[in-house]
Formats: sequence, structure tokens, C-alpha cells
Amino acid sequence: MFLTKTFMKRTEPGQRQSVEHEGYVVHCYVRSDGLGGTVTTDQEYPARVAFGLLGQLLEDFTQQFGDSWKTATQPESINFPQAQEYLEKYQDPAAADKVTKIQKDLDDTTAILHKTIDSVLERGVKLDNLVDKSNDLSAQSKM
Repeated sequence: MFLTKTFMKRTEPGQRQSVEHEGYVVHCYVRSDGLGGTVTTDQEYPARVAFGLLGQLLEDFTQQFGDSWKTATQPESINFPQAQEYLEKYQDPAAADKVTKIQKDLDDTTAILHKTIDSVLERGVKLDNLVDKSNDLSAQSKM
């Protein structure tokens, strides 16, 4: 909590930032109206997806509570259970974000193509060896 509060204070309204700390990344987003949020991820989690999550959370929060957060004396008392639902949904970035899913599919296809090309090249080498052996046998039979 201390780190997220510190990072939030250092994020200007209307800006986003990602801060690495001890193997994790804290993504901070403060809207121009001052409402902000953070999400902590591992280093492999895409920043674009994390900021998409924050944007959606803050938008839904504003729809539910309006500007009442500005005058709240105990912000911890505000109950927002949708946050847990979003966290569960965004556990798998490819499932939550279409662009990430497409990128993952492209990476999988690229890996398959590389394997196919390698096997074709390997077959070509084997065929060349067979042709050489055939030529050697043909030459020996002529002798």
C-alpha cells in the first residue's frame, strides 16, 4: 500500500506511468479529474492491458459513485466489488484483450512456421544425401 500510494502521488493528473519494483511492475493511472488507480503485475504482463483494466475500472467506478469520491472522508469505506470481477477477468491478458489474443495467435503461428521450415530444410538435406549416395552407387556399378 505504501508503494502504490507513493507512486500515485508522483503521477500527474492525466498521465500514466509504470514503475518496476522488485520484479513487479506497478501501473499507475490518474485521470484528469484526479481519480486514479494502480494495478501491480509481473514483468511479462502487457502494460497496454493493465492500463485498459485501470481505465475500465475508473470509468465504472465513476458511473456508480459519481464525484462522491472527492468528498469522501474515509475512501477505504467505499465498497466496489466489481474490482474483484475485473481482476479475475484480466488474469489472462489474451482472454481480456483482443489485440493481445491476436498477437499470441500470431506468435504461435510463427513458431509453427519456423518448425515447418526447419523440417523441410532437414528433408532437403536428407534428399541431397540420398542423391549423392545414388550417384556414388551408379558410378560404382558402371565401374
